[in-house]
Amino acid sequence: MFEQYLPIIVLIGIAVTLALVLMLISRLIGPHRPNAPKLRPYESGMDPVGDAKERYSVSFYMVAMEFIVFDLEIVFIYPWAVRYQELGFGTFWAVMVFLSILTLGLFYTLKKESKSFEMTKTK
Repeated sequence: MFEQYLPIIVLIGIAVTLALVLMLISRLIGPHRPNAPKLRPYESGMDPVGDAKERYSVSFYMVAMEFIVFDLEIVFIYPWAVRYQELGFGTFWAVMVFLSILTLGLFYTLKKESKSFEMTKTK
């Protein structure tokens, strides 16, 4: 049983070793000149302003929900697409129902996002 996992363990070992070696080489060879502007926090191209505990806009959470919807879609669609011909036509309709529910969820978040944008715009 261990023989089946050996290639994966070897690949993980090579990846970790390579990452550590490259980081070490970069640290040894590359210039290291820290200064105040380089050590300041940096967020999305803007200087951080205010407290980190501030509340986020609703649209941020809507974008996160859309990402989850698309992520779920991909996770379930790829295995189905690989075995589509073996599974038959019944699974096609099941996947179509699944996609329509996800599409409805996408439209819901888009509509909510536009409403929350309008509310923040009027304030």
